[in-house]
Amino acid sequence: MDVIVSLAKRRGFVFPSSEIYGGMAGFWDYGPLGVELKNNVKQAWWRHMVTLRDDVVGLDAAIIMHPRVWEASGHVAGFSDPMVDCRNCKLRFRVEDLKGPPAEIACPNCGQRGTLTEPRQFNLMFSTHVGPVAEDASVAYLRPETAQAMFVQFENVATTMRRKLPFGIAQIGRSFRNEITPGNFIFRDRELEQMEMEYFVHPREEDHWFRYWVDERHRWWTDTLGIDADNLRLRPHDPDELSHYSRQTTDIEYRFPIGWSELEGIADRTDFDLKAHAAGSGKRLAIFDEASGEHIVPYVIEPAAGVDRAVLTVLIDGYEEQQLEREKRVVLHIKPALAPIKVAVLPLLRNRPELVERAQRLAADLRPLVAAVYDDTASIGKLYRRQDEIGTPFCITVDVESLEDGAATIRERDTMTQERVGLEHMPQRVADLVAGRAAWEGVAREVAAAAE
Repeated sequence: MDVIVSLAKRRGFVFPSSEIYGGMAGFWDYGPLGVELKNNVKQAWWRHMVTLRDDVVGLDAAIIMHPRVWEASGHVAGFSDPMVDCRNCKLRFRVEDLKGPPAEIACPNCGQRGTLTEPRQFNLMFSTHVGPVAEDASVAYLRPETAQAMFVQFENVATTMRRKLPFGIAQIGRSFRNEITPGNFIFRDRELEQMEMEYFVHPREEDHWFRYWVDERHRWWTDTLGIDADNLRLRPHDPDELSHYSRQTTDIEYRFPIGWSELEGIADRTDFDLKAHAAGSGKRLAIFDEASGEHIVPYVIEPAAGVDRAVLTVLIDGYEEQQLEREKRVVLHIKPALAPIKVAVLPLLRNRPELVERAQRLAADLRPLVAAVYDDTASIGKLYRRQDEIGTPFCITVDVESLEDGAATIRERDTMTQERVGLEHMPQRVADLVAGRAAWEGVAREVAAAAE
């Protein structure tokens, strides 16, 4: 994990938030490359869950909702973790993170025994105030999850979009959880971004759709994000660990450096949420079922994943250190569609103005089609290494021959093989490779070996 944290900061993926003031635990800023990777992950999820389907629509709800939403959902009373405090070093810990009963173990931080308090419940919601006066009547909460907005807006979406069962409502958005012990880089944050979908089904089809979404979501991680299937596993929840709203839940777990941990959860929430909000609001949250001729309260299957954990997984799963003949190569094997930069254009000689001008013009021609950069700040070998380390799938070298034959050499990241392509055809060739419309046909060349 330390290697990934170092790479993330050194190459501009993720920075500690407010670092010049000492930072804040559980908060992170995504740098120039990180924000591109994060956006690409979100776009891949949205395309898979919404764009390519005719049974799921989107929503973008407010972060602050009426406080009664969180009373009806059970978050005000029950969204909490047992915690203990150390009387010596004043740090706070979740009971489930301790390796033994609090009364019998030493403080994980200072090592003192007998300093941990008795466990007490700690609500994880951030509270705030709405309006000019900070009083009890104005208390509101930053949402701890995006899901409740889909339940509250269920009737509006179903009516305006003329939906029949089964159908889903999807949302990507920020949530806030006052975690007792955030940590492990961006794995557990206090400000996080979620990708959630609520799929409303007839109660009698509950099990079918639950199995469908478990399989569908597992396939997304392997096929769309390219995560190694050997590093993924499905873990059904035991009955004693199910959430109060869930009849069955299966986690997709990843083999992180910290061990197997949740990457995404698929929960069968039954009709708990719609009935809770119906009772809390006095509204009838149901849908007309033509087959039975009656209004029913649908059951809900919820696939929910964290954007930040997805980004972390892509970085960890793609990271590799290779020992070449003369040096070590660090490479991020991530899919071209996810890569922050798709292609880097490099002049072989930066002291030749005509080469620089032609390379810069090629980069400009590429940018309307793919994310492209120009770089001449080091030797060609070092430039390759820099792009390998950030996951750039293709590098194009404009050399002296380019001025004569009107072509350039394109190099593929994983195989380090090359193709010679005409400059006028290069933008379309790269765009097709990135989109998967064309296959790589590169071959090893003496030029490539020399440049490496």
